[in-house]
Amino acid sequence: MLPDAAQLVLPKGIVSTGFPATEATCRRIGIEFDPWQTDFNRCMLGKDRKGLYAADTVLMSVPRQVGKTYDVGGVTFADSIINPGTTTVWTAHRFKVARESFNEMRAWAKTPLLKPHIDYDEITTAAGNECIPFRNGSRIVFAARERGAIRGFTKVRRLVLDEGQILTEYALSDLVPTMNQAVNPQIVIMCTPPKPTDPGEVVTRIRAEALSGESDGVLYLELSAPADADLDDRAAWRKANLSFPTRTPARAISRMRKLLSADDFRREALGIWDADTGSDLISAAAWAALTDPDPSNAPEEMTNFGVEIDLNRVWVSIGAAGRRADGRIHVELVERRRGTDWLLDFCLELEEKHGPERFAIAGDGPAKTQVDDFKAAGLMVDRLDMNDVAKACADMVDAVNQGTIAHGPQPNLDAAIRGMKKRSLGDGAFAFSRKNSDDDVTPLLAITQARYAAVEFDYDVLESVY
Repeated sequence: MLPDAAQLVLPKGIVSTGFPATEATCRRIGIEFDPWQTDFNRCMLGKDRKGLYAADTVLMSVPRQVGKTYDVGGVTFADSIINPGTTTVWTAHRFKVARESFNEMRAWAKTPLLKPHIDYDEITTAAGNECIPFRNGSRIVFAARERGAIRGFTKVRRLVLDEGQILTEYALSDLVPTMNQAVNPQIVIMCTPPKPTDPGEVVTRIRAEALSGESDGVLYLELSAPADADLDDRAAWRKANLSFPTRTPARAISRMRKLLSADDFRREALGIWDADTGSDLISAAAWAALTDPDPSNAPEEMTNFGVEIDLNRVWVSIGAAGRRADGRIHVELVERRRGTDWLLDFCLELEEKHGPERFAIAGDGPAKTQVDDFKAAGLMVDRLDMNDVAKACADMVDAVNQGTIAHGPQPNLDAAIRGMKKRSLGDGAFAFSRKNSDDDVTPLLAITQARYAAVEFDYDVLESVY
């Protein structure tokens, strides 16, 4: 199934599909699907034992001019005919894109085969109120994602989100509640790989969770060329664009190759995602440049500690931070061990040796289970909320880039820097990812939290920093 897809992640529990009825309806109204669309639609309309969509969320990362709008539009028309009273909301970030989709589907609605189902004269064309009504009470509403643009809608059965690469968590939070009262709803998100400047946190998050195997009820399709593809290799064009060269001529892709930058062509025409590593945040070279091999330069006392546990509770790391004589903040990985049974006793030993100390723990992470035990043992704990975590990670990146931090030569910490990936928190905020990173990142998270505690809470450090 979809052998040419770069990635295909299916939801669990598919026992049947609603596609045969959709395909038959589409044929009656003059809509035919390409082979890849047929295969994909079988998956998209896959159902579980209760007859509900196995995928309540569908993400398509597909290059431009492949036919994703045609495909989802065809499914939407058929669904509107098969299920009377169906409301579909089709949105795009920009009004112009939503309007283009409306104009394309309005042209379909004008064909003789659709005349029994749609009263063309009743189609609403006023800007901001575009709607295609069906005689059976169904309708397809088109809207740009202005704040609150469709907040008043209810019982939306299918929500189509075009331009998903610029879909924010904030916009999604406005849209999803419109489906709460619908029977068997489904969200379909269509995107190309986001640019670094795009607010692509939603599609980045959903893709990462799907590829990690930790998504629930998600269908993910990615059509793309290999990451190392030659941009002028027509075999790569064919791999990414399954409609090339029959529906999408070589001239069209050649025009994009001529007019777009190499990076934009990779994303828009070849569907290649940027490498989601920490290198764009903290480069290995910048980190290595801050290594101080002389242990005598480290502060004699570092009383701000960060505690981090990985998601599987296998690895535990403790980081420390303190002010150096040269004014920089020095960070060190104090300990990294397996299991958690040693953690409290070790921290009590640190308290006895260096105290008084403070321990920073991320309130959204696995180490939050230790907070009550630490407090009961008399340790000072700073529980960091999401805003604290975001600021701690951003400040760590800034400190590396500005050279206001130093560290000793520690291989486990270096490996965490190299393997780190980020997770979006919305509105440009981010954190270092526990789930998707390529190595154990507990050392990095531990020193990040320790540094944050030192700079934000420690009076001695504050006095030197500000």
